[in-house]
Amino acid sequence: MDRVGGDVPELSAAAAAEAISDDATMTVSGFGSVGYPKAVPLALANSGRDLSLTVISGGSVGEEIDTALVESGAIARRFPYQSTSIARDAVNTGNIALHDRHIGSLADEIVFEELASPDVAVVEAVAVGEDWLIPTTSVGHTPAYVEQADNLVVEVNAVQPRNLARFHDIYRPAMPPQREPIPLMGPGERIGDPKIRFDPEKLVGVVRTDHRDSPYSFRTPTDEDQAIAANFRSFLTDELERNPVFAETVRLQFGVGSLGNALMSELAADNFGDRSVSYYGEVIQDGLLDLLADGDLTVASATTLALSAEGQDRLFENIDTFAENVVLRPADVSNAAETIKRMGVFAVNSALEVDLYGHVNSTHVDGSHLINGIGGSNDYNRHAAVSVVALPSTASDGAISRVVPMAPHVDHTEHDVSAVITEQGIADLRGLSPRERAVELIENCAHPDYRAELSRYYEQSRKQGGHMPHDLSAAFDWTTGDS
Repeated sequence: MDRVGGDVPELSAAAAAEAISDDATMTVSGFGSVGYPKAVPLALANSGRDLSLTVISGGSVGEEIDTALVESGAIARRFPYQSTSIARDAVNTGNIALHDRHIGSLADEIVFEELASPDVAVVEAVAVGEDWLIPTTSVGHTPAYVEQADNLVVEVNAVQPRNLARFHDIYRPAMPPQREPIPLMGPGERIGDPKIRFDPEKLVGVVRTDHRDSPYSFRTPTDEDQAIAANFRSFLTDELERNPVFAETVRLQFGVGSLGNALMSELAADNFGDRSVSYYGEVIQDGLLDLLADGDLTVASATTLALSAEGQDRLFENIDTFAENVVLRPADVSNAAETIKRMGVFAVNSALEVDLYGHVNSTHVDGSHLINGIGGSNDYNRHAAVSVVALPSTASDGAISRVVPMAPHVDHTEHDVSAVITEQGIADLRGLSPRERAVELIENCAHPDYRAELSRYYEQSRKQGGHMPHDLSAAFDWTTGDS
């Protein structure tokens, strides 16, 4: 069955790239390094033109965009996230102007033209017609980008299974003030259909491709990861006993990464009693496939299949099975404050470091060098029923403490986090004053090698008084021994 239906123009990747202006604002599909266009970005990178593009994705994309296009010098500005070393270096040297944004609000910021006005959307699909397309392995903000762009180029990827359509549930919130509540009451419900609709006058053309995603590569969980996971399981077990939100059902969310997979492996052995357990989050990764296959989850709802190559193969070979309990939604539904609150989500996300008072840095090394971006972590940290930050207590083989006196960059404030978990233990921060939080974090989450130094810093700061005591002259050099 042909994936291109109706009377639509077909182009080569080079011809489609030629139709994009040198300084275009280009929105692209893609989230979790999957579902992004490949042939047209490569054609732009290889065109030899003097390009100055603004590129807006939903989340992380593959090397065709964030390596090849970057190396060609084609990208001048980037929203909202990047995940390759080449793009990261270009951002940190100032060669690319990147504006990091919360995922949950990004679609509105584009539709309201607060950030940019898209000239063209380049998106990947499993099928396309005269006024519709069906996404591939992610949805992200593709519906909003297609709606808002003046022009549209669709890459129809023959490698992506046509049956991926069974996962998609496309729903577009209306423009305020006519916007109604999102009519989603449970992770497994469907409120839309598999197709993204568009004005046929926008369609520049369809490009046929057959390139696989360049998806995540997850490392084997370390002993440290497993220790964090065991502490997480202990915290979760206690929370299920005391929190009425989870009396009958548990809705979980995990940030993407190897630590997240380790946490999920602990869940497979957990006893939820007769509670219904489901997933309402941003990404579906390999560990969730295990939980779904084993019957430990009833359903998983997200915006992307952020899987390893092995995970993709597993899903593609069992689409009919997984389509019964996997739903992919637009990111302005999966990450909406409204739906996260309604679901009563138990959220778990990682970070680079946390300071003594519970402020969390997820994005910038030494407060200045961007790693990837904030993604959707704050959408869940701020709006979940319970929000956990899980991270190792040290970095660089123990040479750096991840519990620090004062975070040099703050992505999540003290108000956004319920608990911090490291391999050392658990700090439940709810209801505590800043001074009480400092003691909890030092005693329960900091590595023993750094507890004395952190305690000394805290005691010095207390002498200066204040609701949240700090010694600013020592805050960022305490590990050097000068404090």
